[in-house]
Amino acid sequence: MLKPLPARKIGAAPRIAVVAPSFAVDPERLAAGCAVLEAAGLELCRRDDLLATEGYLAGDDQRRAEELSGWIADPEIDAILCARGGYGAARILSRLDPAAFKRARKPLVGFSDVTALLLWQRATSGLVGFHGPMFDGPEGPTAAELERLLAALRGEPLEPMVGESVVPGSVEGPIVGGSLTLIANSLGTPWEIDTRGAILMLEEIGERPYALDRHLQHLADAGKLEAAAGFGVGHLVGCSDPKRDLPLAETVVREFLGELGKPLVTGLPSGHQSPNLTWPMGVRARLDAGSGTVSVLEPAVA
Repeated sequence: MLKPLPARKIGAAPRIAVVAPSFAVDPERLAAGCAVLEAAGLELCRRDDLLATEGYLAGDDQRRAEELSGWIADPEIDAILCARGGYGAARILSRLDPAAFKRARKPLVGFSDVTALLLWQRATSGLVGFHGPMFDGPEGPTAAELERLLAALRGEPLEPMVGESVVPGSVEGPIVGGSLTLIANSLGTPWEIDTRGAILMLEEIGERPYALDRHLQHLADAGKLEAAAGFGVGHLVGCSDPKRDLPLAETVVREFLGELGKPLVTGLPSGHQSPNLTWPMGVRARLDAGSGTVSVLEPAVA
């Protein structure tokens, strides 16, 4: 596994670019999120075409790639925050320059579909990314979410994330993961997830229990689950099946991962539900299933 390349630490009054690499952005949610961040003293920058639409996407592939690449190259921008997920990030990866990301070392923040971007830059440049809140809530990031995000970008110690112990044990390793669907979709690509000795974090929205089973089986068949040291599971939102009440999504995931006998914590505050607490992808962490915690052990910025 690549040694993590820390992102650049932000200062007291950072300039943050807001980008839309995936689905088209809801103007009201964007405005609400921007208001929260600006009230916290952040200076936000955006292109005039951030609200562009082409079908379900935030403009065509070229627009979205140029937007992200432009802010990466801009020396006045300290960090980049994705507006929302959905779908589309994978479509622009071939248009991006890994060397530019590595030179800039700018913190890139997002989750859901942005998992593809975080895995891509981790595999191609070794750069740490940040699985964290975007503008998908009607009122923007909560105070707790914003506080943790800024702490992570400033290199401050992060409080452990607390969930529920399922399989006891304690392991340390790089923390990787994100959307279960996007992780499974990465297999066979140049940015395929590397789980060797890692704490694999998973979350998902809108996938029926049997689909979660399918994705986990895909990862198992590819050797990704056996290679991992332990598992942390966040929010599973709207993962029900209108045709059958059982099994529940949580049951499917617990039983599938639990049979591997590796430390397992579920119910972590990460994913498509509040709180969605930031964690840095690639740095060393500890999963203690006895206490149900995941602790980041080293700063992700320098």
